[in-house]
Amino acid sequence: MSSHPPASPGQPPNKPVATPKPAAPPKPGPAPKEPAIGFTRAGALWSSLIAGFLILILLLIFITQNTATTAFTFLGWHWSLPLGVAILLAAVVGGLITVAVGTARILQLRRAAKKHHAASSR
Repeated sequence: MSSHPPASPGQPPNKPVATPKPAAPPKPGPAPKEPAIGFTRAGALWSSLIAGFLILILLLIFITQNTATTAFTFLGWHWSLPLGVAILLAAVVGGLITVAVGTARILQLRRAAKKHHAASSR
């Protein structure tokens, strides 16, 4: 009689389990090199300037290609501007409104933080 139980027809035969070998100690060598200089504010500023100049070039191309004069009327005022300049002006005014609303919210949060800090330090 055998010490191993017979395998069923649908299952593969049992294989002996190999014992793991102890891991070899790591070989001494040079440590992996990290970049000498990581993220810096100057690098971020440089990247932002490049992106800003690329956007500026695209805007200039847009303005020069849309020079047809268009008439505008607003609250009884009448004027005419090149279409590219008018769209750029609308975008700038929209951005300024966004900055004004964001500034008001930041000031509101700053006042609330000062009140909370003053109340908690007493």
